Parts: sequence; structure tokens; C-alpha cells
Amino acid sequence: MHGYDPAMDMEDEEFDAQTKARAASRSTWVSVAVNTTLSALQVVIGFVSGSSGLIADGIHSLSDLVADFLVLFVSAHSKAEADERHPYGHHRFENAASLALGLLLAGVGIGMLWNAVDKIEHHEAIGKVHVAALYVAGVALVAKEGLFRYMLAVAKRVKSGMLVANAWHARSDAASSLVVGCGIAGNLMGYPFLDPVAALLVGAMVLKMGWEFGWEALHDLMDQSADDDEVEAIRATILAAPGVRGCHDLRTRKMGDMLMVDVHIEIDAHITVEAGHTIVQKTEEVVRARHRVLGMMSHIDPWRPAT
Repeated sequence: MHGYDPAMDMEDEEFDAQTKARAASRSTWVSVAVNTTLSALQVVIGFVSGSSGLIADGIHSLSDLVADFLVLFVSAHSKAEADERHPYGHHRFENAASLALGLLLAGVGIGMLWNAVDKIEHHEAIGKVHVAALYVAGVALVAKEGLFRYMLAVAKRVKSGMLVANAWHARSDAASSLVVGCGIAGNLMGYPFLDPVAALLVGAMVLKMGWEFGWEALHDLMDQSADDDEVEAIRATILAAPGVRGCHDLRTRKMGDMLMVDVHIEIDAHITVEAGHTIVQKTEEVVRARHRVLGMMSHIDPWRPAT
């Protein structure tokens, strides 16, 4: 699964939740427009031309449309301020939405597989599709690849794992359109069973992606930590902060696209409590500015030079 990349974290670039929400909304509305147009075109031409593969790809585009609205819903709710019942905010809306998206895609994939298998079993009834289906598949391939590149650029700029996932979903759509195009071409060359075979492969791709989204979201809801590279990047930022002599027991857990951090920070034993507090406070500010950290719980440990 293509999730959050620590390389998205930029030195001294403060994370802006409002900027992220606006970018998510704008890019998702672009995706809505593309997927609405493609879904209608693919399903209509699929029925007219007799291509089950193109119809399957159209249903895939329709599921993308549902996913887009899910992203818009989450963007509107996950940025809500913390309240009495949600003292850490509402960031896990993203994790819950990713789980729902995974289940949705898995259900769509199973339905597509079932329909494709039925058509393959009765392949003798499959007729030759119209060449218009091949043209539409080509248009869909170009449009979805372009959408992927646009959405991935936006996702990396605003550091959003959910948008990265949605972008790679668009890339998988481009791959499915390529498979469907090959199936339609095979049908036109005299191998009619290749069209439902293409639909079968698309269904398998959708099911696989649904499983990956759902499984990853389930782990995030169970307080999955950040990956090792990101943890080490956070550790390096802490150790580089003025006044910090060391740190240990660094733990992270995901909160939507953000992280909660727990850490023991080692400070000179002879300085005042007030000075130690200032060091830790400034360290936390630097960590939140340079990484996707929502909150940091720091325990101060006394440090003494080795004798």
C-alpha cells in the first residue's frame, strides 16, 4: 500500500491543517468531475457496444466517485476542533473512512468477480464488441493517469496520507483501463472471451485494493506506530534541539494523518525545573513544526555526565 512518505516532511515547514483541507477539497472535486464523466461514458458505451469489461471499468469509476465524496466528508469533519468528548480532536475520522472505503471496494470487487465468472462460464453467448469501446477505454486510461499525477503532486505538497492513497487508487484505475483496453482489443481480433477476462482482472484489482485499504486502516485504529524511518527522523529532531542530552522510550501512534508521540527526554540534572521545562517546550515546538506530530507527551529524565 502506498501510504505516507516521511520524505514529505520538509525542514522548518509548519504543518497547516487548513491548507491541507483546502487542497484535499479542490483536488477531490477535480476527481469527482473526472470520475462522473468517465463513469457515465464507460457504462453507456459499454452497454451499447456490448463490452462487459468497459461496464466493469465504469462501475470501478463509480466506486471512485463514492470514495471521492468520502474524502470530502472526512476533510470537513476531521479538522473539527477538540471538544470535551474528543480531547485529541477528530483526526481518526480519516482512519474510519479508510476502513469504510476498503470495505466498499472489497464489496464492489467481489460483485465484479461474480459477474465476470458468470460471463466466462457462458462465453459462447459473447458477441463481438463495437470498436467505440476501445476508444473509450483509451480516453479513460489517459484521463486516469493524468488524474493520478495531479492528485499525487497535491498529496505530497500538503503531506496527506489519505490523499496519497486516493491518488494511487487513481493509478490503479488507469491500470484497470489498460487491462480493459487489451480485453476489448482481443475481442475485436476474434477472441470474445478476453473481454470478460479483463472484467475479471479488474474485479480482482478492486478487491485487492479494498483489502489493503481496510487492513491498513484497521491497524491505524489499533494505534499502529509510524514506520522506522519516520520514528528515527523524529528522534534526530529531538536530539538536535538545544539543551537535550538524549532521549529514549520514543513511541508513536497514528491519529488520522497525524502522530501522537511519547518520549523520555534527558536534561542536565543541575539546571532548574523552569529551565528544563523551557527546553522541553521548545523541543516540542520544533518537532511539531518539522513533522506531522499532533501532540507530544514528554517525560523529563535527569542527565549527568559519565564519571
